[in-house]
Amino acid sequence: MIVVFGSINMDLVARVRTIARPGETVLSRRADSFYGGKGANQAVAAARIGRGGPAAVAMAGAVGADPFGSACLDNLRDNGVDVEAVRILDEPTGCAFITVDESGENAITVASGANMAVRATDMPEQLLARASVLVLQMEVPVAESLEVARRARRSGAVVVWNFAPVPAIEDRAHLVELLAATDVLVVNEHEAISVAEVLGEAVAGEYLKAAGVLARSYGPVCIVTAGARGAVAVNPDGTQIHAATRPITPVDTTGAGDTFVGVLANGLAEGLEVGEAMQRACLAASHACLTAGAQAGMPLRHELEKARAQG
Repeated sequence: MIVVFGSINMDLVARVRTIARPGETVLSRRADSFYGGKGANQAVAAARIGRGGPAAVAMAGAVGADPFGSACLDNLRDNGVDVEAVRILDEPTGCAFITVDESGENAITVASGANMAVRATDMPEQLLARASVLVLQMEVPVAESLEVARRARRSGAVVVWNFAPVPAIEDRAHLVELLAATDVLVVNEHEAISVAEVLGEAVAGEYLKAAGVLARSYGPVCIVTAGARGAVAVNPDGTQIHAATRPITPVDTTGAGDTFVGVLANGLAEGLEVGEAMQRACLAASHACLTAGAQAGMPLRHELEKARAQG
């Protein structure tokens, strides 16, 4: 089983010619709503790709007692995600405000709401005991995620931690604790550099150098996603594994990273080697960029297998 401990949001998306700069106002014809939150996105990606496979997916988190919360829970259920460990709180459901420009790039502001009230005690021990893979992000309280990660490792689960958005952690010792509780660290290029710099490592703005330092000095396998250039995993012994993406013209890159993490987690839960799991995750992330919205383009297993067969 894959267990995701993390955020659940409703995304409000506006399409613009260019993303607004500080102090600038830009106009959009309309705003559309999509299901989101990095935790929920990753759970949906894992569940969709898992259809036809052995790995089940459960979500632990929180939503508000409001229409957005009800809709988010229904969406998770519809995608085959177990939501018994999602609490309904007297806080608003988290919302993300997203602008997407003509090239498909995005800018995101998140109002956390109920996500900031998520606690490690929300994770039932019996659920965690069934997990082969635990997936974490940085949109719920970090201390609570750390406690869940430690519990999961004691239960024998593989901890996949997506350090996104970059944690606002200035205490080096605290960051070392997080890395020590992580088996597989997933970051993008900028996140890899930022984490290394907080640790006081001199990486000269080079993400591969940062990934190497994080893996060799702090223990986890460090996977860096690099957009159209695919992804690279650096093992603690310094060896590297590369995975390529499929060339596409993106419609919307929102959710591509979450698709990668969810499909990666599914691959690890099914017993794939890291390289093979990464390759499948890269293909799925490319597929997700062809449709607007964080979850709308996340592929089902048969869709991904068809895309894989087409080369």
